[in-house]
Amino acid sequence: MSETLSSQLSEVSTIELAQALVERLSISDRDWHRLKSNRKARAIEQSAVALVYLLKENPEEALPRLQQAVGWLDRSISAPPCPSHGNRH
Repeated sequence: MSETLSSQLSEVSTIELAQALVERLSISDRDWHRLKSNRKARAIEQSAVALVYLLKENPEEALPRLQQAVGWLDRSISAPPCPSHGNRH
């Protein structure tokens, strides 16, 4: 990492860095259909959100996100059907 970037990052709080990471790793509406079942992307997204909650000293909110991340990785959960498509019976 360059000295300039390192000095810029030192001026940003850890929570702000974690929140920026969440923004970077969140699945956008545009990419939702393509990535909704991507286990790695979903686990990363949930883990980043959990990190923010942990940094804000809110483990009660972090734990379900970490459990979801594990569920994506161990294949115990799957993506639900897209609610915007409705029931096509």
